[in-house]
Amino acid sequence: MNIQRAKEIVESPDMKKVTYNGVPIYIQHVNEETGTARIYPLDEPQEEHEVQLNSLKED
Repeated sequence: MNIQRAKEIVESPDMKKVTYNGVPIYIQHVNEETGTARIYPLDEPQEEHEVQLNSLKED
């Protein structure tokens, strides 16, 4: 996923279907400098991770 699209998803009021390794996730924050996003699985909000944007897929 590119940085611009990830930022659009974060700013959107609508929930978008995004996955990380096949797991549905929520994007909390996009770091443009490092090309990463802070995410968590929808079913485990306490499990935050910092991942590369190119590992995220929009369904």
